[in-house]
Amino acid sequence: MRIRHLFLAAIVAPLLSGCNESLESIDLSKVSNKLEYQLSGKIVEQMRKKGMATTSPIMLRIFKEEGVLEVWKAKADQRFDKIAEYKICAWSGRLGPKVKEGDRQAPEGFYQLTRANLNPNSKYYLAINTGYPNSYDRSLGRGGTNLMIHGACSSSGCYSMTDEQVLEIYALARDAFKGGQETVQLQALPFRMTAENMARHRMSPHIEFWKMLKVGYDNFEITKRPPEVHVCNKTYVFNQDSAGKPFNPGGACPAMAPPPALAAALASYNATYDKDYAAALRKYDDKVWYDPTEAERKAVVAAKREGHDLAYAPTGTALEAGKLVSIEEYQSLAARPDPALIKKTPQALTATANAGATIKSGGPVAAPATVPVPLPNPNAQAFTAQAAPPAKKPFWKLW
Repeated sequence: MRIRHLFLAAIVAPLLSGCNESLESIDLSKVSNKLEYQLSGKIVEQMRKKGMATTSPIMLRIFKEEGVLEVWKAKADQRFDKIAEYKICAWSGRLGPKVKEGDRQAPEGFYQLTRANLNPNSKYYLAINTGYPNSYDRSLGRGGTNLMIHGACSSSGCYSMTDEQVLEIYALARDAFKGGQETVQLQALPFRMTAENMARHRMSPHIEFWKMLKVGYDNFEITKRPPEVHVCNKTYVFNQDSAGKPFNPGGACPAMAPPPALAAALASYNATYDKDYAAALRKYDDKVWYDPTEAERKAVVAAKREGHDLAYAPTGTALEAGKLVSIEEYQSLAARPDPALIKKTPQALTATANAGATIKSGGPVAAPATVPVPLPNPNAQAFTAQAAPPAKKPFWKLW
């Protein structure tokens, strides 16, 4: 247990101390027009100090396990810096990608948001459509509708904030679009993709998917610019020059390569990562991180519901409710039915009781089966598919 306590102390404390640092207390009763809400003087002053225009481009980055949504904003040198960080009030499901309608999973991946993704008429105060499914999801036959970042702190496949938080996030996006930004990149990731976190989750059935996402994460960490994202051969590729040849999501990738300077930077970055990963493997040895169910996360923060209406449903973070366990204990925990799913459908009991798989030391660990739950999405407004954004100057011409 000592290693778990040390891990949580190192990871959770910085998150709690830094969250919502730009969000001042907002009295919603005094906000007469939420669509034209003006950002506080505090956050505008932060922009000025960082060399950012109020209408410069932004990027959104979500970390599920930590329960954090970050807003990054472009400075005068076209590099991005973090301007705001918020604790996500509620997200449903567990770590891992969304696969189909009703699976209660919040999306993971790289998504491009346009003005049309802003929903001013949401039943959940304000909403931003995540853009799921994107071309990668569709290439795998994945689907789902109306997956949002919205207010109200209640989720069924979405990332839900408080109304005060989504008011500020919406205003940041609105101002960026007013400044001429055509698409805002949303990076929805399972956790901060450090060597230690990848080692903790090394036996997850999603590890190969996460390794693919990590390439995009690494590109951003090195350049501090949202990576150019393409899909070919049913795979994400980042910052690749194909000499003008098209990328086909379901077809073979064209001949491609990263710009030489970026390739050199990635090689150096990966060399350091490999050393850190080897150290992390020695640290965790035969330990596996148990990813908690949504019900287990809710239990940790149950007291937060007091004084709110029934719709208010914070879920807590997976770091608070999860734990490091032996492989044998993980097998036992993974085989248990998920209470959140059993309550929704009696058939889930049979499905989840058989979800555990035989685990071999060092091999992949099967996650509990996900049972589709036919719940309505939290936003009724449908979003039409958007045309591809206009051609822009290639990444490597700027970096």
